[in-house]
Amino acid sequence: MKSVNTIFFSPTGTTRKVLEGIAQGLAFETVQYLDLTPAKARAGTIPELDGDLALIGIPVYSGRVPVQAAEALRTIKAAGIPAVLVAVYGNRAYEDALLELKVIAEEMGLRPLAGAAFVGEHSYSTDAMPIAAGRPDKEDLEKARSFGAQVRGMLEAVGSLQDAPTLDVPGKFPHRDRASLGISLESAKDLCVLCGKCAEACLQEAITVAEDGIATDGEKCILCCACARVCTTGARRLSHPKLPQVMQMLANLCKDRKEPEFFFGK
Repeated sequence: MKSVNTIFFSPTGTTRKVLEGIAQGLAFETVQYLDLTPAKARAGTIPELDGDLALIGIPVYSGRVPVQAAEALRTIKAAGIPAVLVAVYGNRAYEDALLELKVIAEEMGLRPLAGAAFVGEHSYSTDAMPIAAGRPDKEDLEKARSFGAQVRGMLEAVGSLQDAPTLDVPGKFPHRDRASLGISLESAKDLCVLCGKCAEACLQEAITVAEDGIATDGEKCILCCACARVCTTGARRLSHPKLPQVMQMLANLCKDRKEPEFFFGK
């Protein structure tokens, strides 16, 4: 086992950080990265996967795999390569996301042998209303490396893929409906300096910068909040009247620290 393909969709960088920790624990000679976050990467032609292992990670949106990630992953093909699947959620619940990712991986031609659910800072988290702020933290990343080492040990113990155990992960069929608030982030005109960093960070290419201000296409925005993370003046914000109630609910639900969960084929 020498080469691992690390494939991720990570608007705010938390999923990528977790996968990098797992890759360190795997300690393969070669680690190749395929970032499906930018719109251009998802629009291009992706060659069939090779290598000895696929490590796939996604953030959890409303208990599901993000639509954009699911569509991009389904364009990738592989020939029976073993896979490790990772869902990163905002300390609330990952619900059907890991099971949905397993189904997608099997459609790609992969053989899922292990899975994990990690916690990352919620995309709605703010200084005033922190939700899993700072995660994955040092302890999470140590567990990510430990998980990677456990996966490597399992792979070395498997005589052949034909004898590999079947992976079962939590989740339900049919998958839960995707929640939609029907809103998008906005830019506060009194704080915006028209630097354009938000437009550069937007994975959906939903933001347009003009002399008279910032325009956001609400149909394209997926509330990943990547634009808010890079805004140096605090102009990008979730300002819809629905949000304070939603954020308070999330803060209440997510106040108790949840720990990573690991799943191995049996």
